[in-house]
Amino acid sequence: MSVGKEGRCACGQHASIEAHDAERLTEHMVEESLLRALMPHAQTRRAVLGVVGAGALLSALGDILPLGAVKALAQGAPGPLEKKALKIGFIPITCATPIIMAEPLGFYAKQGLEVQVIKTAGWAVIRDKAINGEYDAAHMLSPMPLAITLGAGAQPTPWTMPAIENINGQAITLAMKHKEKRDPREWKGMRFAVPFDYSMHNYLLRYYVAEHGIDPDKDIQIRAVPPPEMVANLRADNIDGYLGPDPFNQRAVYDGVGFIHLLTKELWDGHPCCAFAASRAFVKENPNTFHALLRAIVDATSYAAKAENRKEIAAAIAPTNYLNQPEVVVEQVLTGKFADGLGAIKDVPDRISFAPFPWRSMAIWILTQMQRWGQVKGDLDYRAVAEQVFLATEAGAVMREMGLPVPSGDSEGFDVMGKAFDPADPAKYLASFAIKHA
Repeated sequence: MSVGKEGRCACGQHASIEAHDAERLTEHMVEESLLRALMPHAQTRRAVLGVVGAGALLSALGDILPLGAVKALAQGAPGPLEKKALKIGFIPITCATPIIMAEPLGFYAKQGLEVQVIKTAGWAVIRDKAINGEYDAAHMLSPMPLAITLGAGAQPTPWTMPAIENINGQAITLAMKHKEKRDPREWKGMRFAVPFDYSMHNYLLRYYVAEHGIDPDKDIQIRAVPPPEMVANLRADNIDGYLGPDPFNQRAVYDGVGFIHLLTKELWDGHPCCAFAASRAFVKENPNTFHALLRAIVDATSYAAKAENRKEIAAAIAPTNYLNQPEVVVEQVLTGKFADGLGAIKDVPDRISFAPFPWRSMAIWILTQMQRWGQVKGDLDYRAVAEQVFLATEAGAVMREMGLPVPSGDSEGFDVMGKAFDPADPAKYLASFAIKHA
């Protein structure tokens, strides 16, 4: 190792030889761990590396995996931010709580970032502005980065989902005239809204009615309606109900035009909904900024997860420039103490929860539903797509760095309406459904 002036390393980017060697050691460990994960058998690994070489293989992988970001996260102390002033688009719903509250409560500033969160009209606009580079990152529905990457509904563009924003937090709301129609088998001919075709709302509504023998494409109508327009459409009798995000379920109750039929946690407790998302290009080109941004999001999400902070958060995000809702409506959602529209007061503390870790098993489940309803055709390597999009490794590194508990793996099984999902065998799960249009 040659040394520059005043004991600096030859590359000139470190204060000492020791600092240079420490960074290279970390990078080497990341590269070695990645190669071992991709090729766990030593004999296979040696054979492949003997043909193409480690450098060439890692260079090729760099086109599909954010190696720079992984290395920056592994260092724990990234270098200067490539970009400080950022724009993040959001839809005004409580699912975006960490992304929104991080501005007024100082979580972005804490990481040296100057972030402008921009209220946006609908999910298609969010997607298009993000793809066009008008937003540096965005609040997205958790299926959207998968759809964007696969080219479902848009030109295929490599996208990432470094963190889940919220789990649970949705509901099926029906018009008051349907308060005697609590059995989904009586819903034939009814008109429903969901926020977007590529949404947990769409998949959960379809799953729910199909389990009751209702074909969502033949027996009912489902259309995409931006969340802020759902209550008005219910009031105008343009729809009979919706599976949508809050605060618009609670707002329908507040306005006296609807009631909460059920919370989606009753279908799948712990299901993902919205997420923090960024293009793979942004992650690759701005690893230090990405690290800082992910730290801010994880920090805000952890803060929002604590029940004692919910009233403060409700006051911070209710104003016009954010959710534009009565504070009491937002507070009912976040605290879980709410009126259901049928005369009952419910106490469900985990009506909405916040947990950042992007389980890849969640991605695999979403992909099965995209195939089930014909949004994705042909064979699909579920695990490979999940690994490309749901950045569990990067999220885990930041969580560990911040002293938060980190799962030992990146996939786990779960139940949806009492039916077990095994992420190791998604094809069998998909084949098990009587109603599907794959």
